[in-house]
Amino acid sequence: MTLLVRAAAALALSDPDAKVDAVHACYADWQAGMLPVGASVMHGGAGFPARPELVEPDQLRARKLGSLEGRAAMIHAVCHIEFNAINLALDALCRFPFMPVAYLDDWLRVADEEASHFAMMRNHLRSLGFEYGDFPAHRGLWDMAEKTQGDVLDRMAMVPRLMEARGLDVTPGMQARLLANGDAQAAALLDIIFRDEVGHVTVGNRWFRYLCAERGLDPIVAFRERLRDFDAPRHPGVMNVEARLKAGFEQAELDILVSWQQEDVRVLRAERERKAALREAIPSAE
Repeated sequence: MTLLVRAAAALALSDPDAKVDAVHACYADWQAGMLPVGASVMHGGAGFPARPELVEPDQLRARKLGSLEGRAAMIHAVCHIEFNAINLALDALCRFPFMPVAYLDDWLRVADEEASHFAMMRNHLRSLGFEYGDFPAHRGLWDMAEKTQGDVLDRMAMVPRLMEARGLDVTPGMQARLLANGDAQAAALLDIIFRDEVGHVTVGNRWFRYLCAERGLDPIVAFRERLRDFDAPRHPGVMNVEARLKAGFEQAELDILVSWQQEDVRVLRAERERKAALREAIPSAE
């Protein structure tokens, strides 16, 4: 058995308990030196449980944290993010096995930590009388993973550095709201997640810069281009500059994100449509 075979098997599992156990066992064996990397293997994609029901983000009903159901819904949302994060880390490993061993090691460690995050948040959700799957959720994180499956540079730019880094911005506010509504335990669990997520975003930044250097690209330009190429979602709200700088962002990159958030979406859409019309108007060379 090899690292790549074990990681692909864990990625394919849809049962949350089985996935968490498989990730922890794989990481322990890897740390013990019991697993060679092995040859690249074809994997059938990520496994997801039958529940929760997946809907568009704008279909998720807002609930007040003053109610037990409201607090449970917030904890459930974190559980869902962490389950997706397990798959994202494993997919980053399995999909790009040609990367250095240090890259594979980084993302297996991230998967192991994300599995711990999911387990502890689900345990807290259960203590409130609810189960993972009791509330609808969305698949925004995984949608971006599918869009970037063709290039590891795209993946590093758009998933850990954009989508997952958003957690650094919103977690302090979530903690404040949970504390205000009497859930100190959930706020303490988010402390653990926040600490680890700084490290996970650091991993994404490190390998993004490694790949830019390998390809002779300016990281600032490469990041700006991919925001446009992938029509990156804009996240309103306050940016946690301190945490992002600690995770390896440069101030120039944060300035780009602020500018991106503020641009007129209609102008960008019109420009894309204009370019598409021009491409269609150009006769094929065949």
